[in-house]
Amino acid sequence: MAATKKIASDVPDVESVLATPDYWAEACKHLVKKDRVMKRLIPQFGDAALRTRSDAFTTLARSIVGQQISVKSAQTVWERFVALPRSMKPASVLKLKIDDMRAAGLSARKVDYLVDLAIHFEEGKLHVKDWAAMDDEAIIAELVAIRGIGRWTAEMFLIFYLMRPNVLPLDDPGLITGISQNYFSGELVSRSDAREVAEAWKPWCSVATWYIWRSLDPLPLPADAA
Repeated sequence: MAATKKIASDVPDVESVLATPDYWAEACKHLVKKDRVMKRLIPQFGDAALRTRSDAFTTLARSIVGQQISVKSAQTVWERFVALPRSMKPASVLKLKIDDMRAAGLSARKVDYLVDLAIHFEEGKLHVKDWAAMDDEAIIAELVAIRGIGRWTAEMFLIFYLMRPNVLPLDDPGLITGISQNYFSGELVSRSDAREVAEAWKPWCSVATWYIWRSLDPLPLPADAA
């Protein structure tokens, strides 16, 4: 995982650790120097920065729960679901009754996805301990093998949990909209146009993407909103 600064506690309690990347200031300095839009955007948000909390399993489980429903609905279902197991651990989720999971508001498909996710973690199919040494595409390849996780979800995981610095999620509609508004006066751009804009962001595409999102919604995304 990228180097991080821990805030509030040095004890690795997944619910209390809040971290922000060590590279954030360096990335902002680079982007302000290299990109006219970033030079305008970054100062608008002061000390706000990407932060991560929770653990890998919980982050991915919450991503699955939130698919294709509103943020408000996702929060409601998540709160009901997270109350079911003794702890949000793969083994505990695998012990849940399907009827209880459905009663929490999960569709049959999402129940299948969460079970498959738990199996991948419980059976060691994911090389979690090796992720720090693996490149982004190798991690994405592991994650998309899990039912219900596509490339977009994997990229959000890289940004919000692993805090990888140079992820460019071209499948994200918010990124495309933000680039269209900030660089092309609102004219909808293609993935190719977006990729060309992002050349100036390298090697800090994740940071620039975060500021593009902020230009559309000034409130920071929750750490496990991937």
